[in-house]
Amino acid sequence: MSTLAGHEGPTAPTAPARTTEAPAAGSARTATRPAEATAAPTSEIRSAEELSALLGEPWPIVIEKVHDHLAPEDLDILARAPFCVLSTSDDAGNCDASPRGDLPGFTHVVDSSTIVLPERPGNRRGDSLHNILRNPHVGLLYLIPGGKEVLRVNGRARVLSDAPYFDAMTATAAGKALRPALAIEIAIDEIYLHCPQSLRRAALWK
Repeated sequence: MSTLAGHEGPTAPTAPARTTEAPAAGSARTATRPAEATAAPTSEIRSAEELSALLGEPWPIVIEKVHDHLAPEDLDILARAPFCVLSTSDDAGNCDASPRGDLPGFTHVVDSSTIVLPERPGNRRGDSLHNILRNPHVGLLYLIPGGKEVLRVNGRARVLSDAPYFDAMTATAAGKALRPALAIEIAIDEIYLHCPQSLRRAALWK
């Protein structure tokens, strides 16, 4: 039975007082506080000059391979690629990277400076689409499973709900033809083949 304030009643037994004693020499503590980690010193790069001093100058071939129109080797990769990563950011600089995939050749080529990604049904968040409405600059990275090609595309995007080429992007799923309701059209600013060393180091396809 509990005792209410201002009323008499049975008195609850008093718990024995806790005492804190130093452990005897050689005895183990039952609980210890984790030691605070000592912060290691860091060196942050704060200028382009500092960065260049560490990286060195890029090889001329790296600069020369950047172009603004689709070359035959670019078209070949797009025709075989079933997957890419689309990078976007909003006008405040908050970034997002979204995987995109379909059958090989799912990226539609409008002309030598314009490509289109069909928007397939997904989780309906539309993060990339919302970002593009606020900031059109996008980056794409194309990969081909088992291949060593890495194609990078940077450009300016817009979201479309219809265009003459939408029928050409119709896909078949579960025996049903699906015409995209939305698509991302990208005007290419620069495109180039990226060094495949990262794929080799990661042994990505093994």
